[in-house]
Amino acid sequence: MVMLFGTIAALYFAREILIPLAFALILTFVLTPVVALLQRSRIGRGPSVAVTVLVMMAAAGCVGWSIAIQLVNVAQELPMYRQNIQAKMEKLRIPTTGPLGLAANSLREIAHDLSSPGAPSPEPGAPVQNRKQRTAPGSTGLPLPVQIVQQPADGSQYLRGLIQQVLRLLGLAGLVLIFTVFMLIKRFDLTHRLFRLVGLGQINIMTQALDDAAQRVSRYLLMQVLVNASFGTLFGFGLHFIGVPYPALWGVVAAILRTVPYVGTMVAAALPIALSLAAFDNWLPPLLVFLLFAGLELIIANFVEPWLYGANTGISSLALLVAAIFWTVLWGLPGLILSTPLTVCVVVLGRYVPQLSFLHILLGDEVVLEAEAQIYQRLLAMDQPEAHAIVGRFLKEKPLMDLYDSVLIPVLSLAEQDRHKGAIDTAREEFLFLSINEMITELSEFPVAHDSSQAGDAAAESAPAERLSARVICLPANDRADEVTAAMLAQILERAGHVALSLPIAHASLAEMLALLEVRPDDVICISALPPYAFTPARTMCKLVRERFPKVKLVIGVWGFSGDTEKAKARFERTQPDRLLTSLAQAVEQIQELIRPQAS
Repeated sequence: MVMLFGTIAALYFAREILIPLAFALILTFVLTPVVALLQRSRIGRGPSVAVTVLVMMAAAGCVGWSIAIQLVNVAQELPMYRQNIQAKMEKLRIPTTGPLGLAANSLREIAHDLSSPGAPSPEPGAPVQNRKQRTAPGSTGLPLPVQIVQQPADGSQYLRGLIQQVLRLLGLAGLVLIFTVFMLIKRFDLTHRLFRLVGLGQINIMTQALDDAAQRVSRYLLMQVLVNASFGTLFGFGLHFIGVPYPALWGVVAAILRTVPYVGTMVAAALPIALSLAAFDNWLPPLLVFLLFAGLELIIANFVEPWLYGANTGISSLALLVAAIFWTVLWGLPGLILSTPLTVCVVVLGRYVPQLSFLHILLGDEVVLEAEAQIYQRLLAMDQPEAHAIVGRFLKEKPLMDLYDSVLIPVLSLAEQDRHKGAIDTAREEFLFLSINEMITELSEFPVAHDSSQAGDAAAESAPAERLSARVICLPANDRADEVTAAMLAQILERAGHVALSLPIAHASLAEMLALLEVRPDDVICISALPPYAFTPARTMCKLVRERFPKVKLVIGVWGFSGDTEKAKARFERTQPDRLLTSLAQAVEQIQELIRPQAS
């Protein structure tokens, strides 16, 4: 926290140097490919940098001069629209009669009373005059109110302030230009110094980080230029058809101002709307200009920009808004312009530096929680509709087998871990199991055609008659989580063409439950167990099954187990199962291999 606040304080107090340095860094990212292209033509680095910077300055100067000339022409033509402006102001004036007019007059009187100094009320009784005090003729003896009125600024003061602002902008532009030229010429030297600073052991990581940041910033700026140019072109054509004067000017101004997030958009809309209000004697053209701008902005800001910028910057939409506010508070308008490129660099830094990984988590657009964690969190919050929605989105891209293996079984594992630690209460535990059971029941009607990865489909078509005589009996090893996984396995086996039975947890003892179970010689028994405490109840169940049905094929599924299966089978000692499985996909394949020799 000390380092974080120290960094923010340094960014604020050193903003006079850091702002032009940041602009120069962004320009370096943009101009580096052009300089590299000129260098491939066997032009030295110095001449390549000089040509690139001079062309950039000439282009910026031509565009700025053209805009300034046309803005002067607009200002000169404004007196021609004085009659339209006065007519619209008369129409917008609040009436003096009626309820609205009376309310407006009352507000004006209250404002006048509050703004004017009140005279002190005389005290009761005759005023006592001091004999030594002389009273001027015609004076009432009351103190006169004194108001300090600031002298209006003359033309020289206004001109001096304007010159100071222009000189400040020129100084900022000069610093940016100097830093840019220096970075372009000494790019490799600065990179080598950075590598030496972070250490030779971090060269690989820093190279990846610099390349990633440069690519992201360059792609973002390129996409921004294309989007703003398209916006300005469409806006200019729309203004031309509406009949607004100087449509090309307002299109170019809108494209330039949109580089300033949020604020630039409003200014770009206000200028042509104000001109249309002055130039036309009716309200239809200003309304059409507003609708044109609003329609283009809604489409581009809500559909085009999230699609393009999100894919090229790796920043979430909320992070872009927060970053814009943060950099604006620190650096003002320059911070608002630089907010997205600077945030891109911060996200890349958090991606490659482990100590700053929280920045990548907070600001990045990557999925922070996997599907299983999202579903588990929603079920703990007792939000069943959202959990179903996450399942639905998952099934649009992947088959049902993957949903069970990579999502719902890990959800049950998380619940089992919290249950054994006593971190989940009874109500939430009951709600979680009921919700997952409902999901499994609903997914039994999920189309098989969408589940193309299920093993055993071809085998189910080859010899269905033989497999009908071989059943797969799915037994839970211990608790409700094992029962739910057994139901998942039975459903997947049925979809693969097998005859599968899933038995619930018996209230009687395991021996009594197995005594009531009738098993045929060609049946397969599958015991479902879910970690973290899966092997002890699975070994107990395996021992009882072997004693009751010594010749039956026995399979044990320890779902989600990531260890060595051969060593795990050795833990069952003399009652080892025929197969030890770790996923439902593997279970379908292995059970098919156990059944196939009997079917042949």
